[in-house]
Amino acid sequence: MANVAVIGSQWGDEGKGKIVDWLSSRADVVVRFQGGHNAGHTLVIDGVTYKLSLLPSGIVRKSKLSVIGNGVVVDPWALLEEIETVRGKGVEVNPDKLMIAENAHLILPVHQVLDGALEKIRGKGSIGTTKRGIGPAYEDKVARRGIRVCDLRHPEILKEKLEQMVAHHNALLKGLGADTVNVDEIYSRLMAVADEVLSYTGVVWKTLDEARRQGKKILFEGAQGMMLDIDHGTYPFVTSSNMHAGQAATGSGMGPDAVNYVLGITKAYTTRVGEGPFPTEQDNEVGIFLGERGHEFGTVTGRKRRCGWFDAVMVRQAVKIGGIHGIALTKLDVLDGLEELKICVGYELEGKSLDYFPSSQVEQERVQPVYETVSGWKESTRGARSWAELPAEAVKYVRHVEELIGAPVTLLSTSPERDDTILMHDPFLG
Repeated sequence: MANVAVIGSQWGDEGKGKIVDWLSSRADVVVRFQGGHNAGHTLVIDGVTYKLSLLPSGIVRKSKLSVIGNGVVVDPWALLEEIETVRGKGVEVNPDKLMIAENAHLILPVHQVLDGALEKIRGKGSIGTTKRGIGPAYEDKVARRGIRVCDLRHPEILKEKLEQMVAHHNALLKGLGADTVNVDEIYSRLMAVADEVLSYTGVVWKTLDEARRQGKKILFEGAQGMMLDIDHGTYPFVTSSNMHAGQAATGSGMGPDAVNYVLGITKAYTTRVGEGPFPTEQDNEVGIFLGERGHEFGTVTGRKRRCGWFDAVMVRQAVKIGGIHGIALTKLDVLDGLEELKICVGYELEGKSLDYFPSSQVEQERVQPVYETVSGWKESTRGARSWAELPAEAVKYVRHVEELIGAPVTLLSTSPERDDTILMHDPFLG
């Protein structure tokens, strides 16, 4: 049986939460391997909606181990609040169900203050950060001044590290004309939650290695999407971590052969939250239609998502770079009722044709989409659970998407409900 990594193939918000939840019934362990609580996964189960940010989607299932890997940056207060929220909906969360890597880095209040101050001085050049401190926490990790979960076990060392970190950041905050932070206050707040956070802490790489040796199936749950990848996305309008399937191994402490199948979650149209280039954006009635029908608001921020036609060039690029074996196509039902649909099959840049999305920020803003128009369908696809229930034109649309992106549709989602899913191939079979 294969271990599966789930990654987004667009700008995030592709419906990973539902797909991961659906797949978790076939897995034994579900692992988050990058990002922070800027990611949002929405699950709808038996009419109950769960909005998760840090907790792996497997947490809602009784017999699964959920793991927060070393590649994730963890806001301890946000984590504990999320645990209490899901407990309030009847979900059991305890150290037997949830493990946090002892070498995961922490997001602290100083990171959030910095995030907001830096975004403010960017003015019109803002990158659309959620201001939750994710970027500054990753910066501290790379700069080797970060605080890790395991540091909570050693108060004296923790205090010393905090003093060094805060001294560095307060100098920057003063230069930005922002209020500085108090190291003693942060230390006290950390000590207040240390024992509870540490109760979930474990040696994740060892636990996952043992699970693999026992033949257990591991599901790696990515956050955001490939076009927000720090290396391969629309830089600088990206997040601060890698979405790439290779990060599933690095961010959980496993070898590169740990991932056997990469599933790319792909929306049947395109959306984006925040700033940055978006070639197929429809700032018109079509965009309004997609946004209203698709309930396109950020799970974490509540921000309205920008909407546009499906960009096959961008998804094809994500398939190749991310090593995606097959895609889960979501929100097909949102397209119900449109007489015609457009698909971006190429770009034009200063009179030249491109079959890829360029890296340059300037060129990304200037590319013009080349569209192919296909027929829509009047019938409803919502809730369909077999190909036979789909209108002929909807089937044609899906098949054409496969051709254009160079990857098969493994799963087809037709509503937010867990079971409204058409399975063509079980990713766990490799």
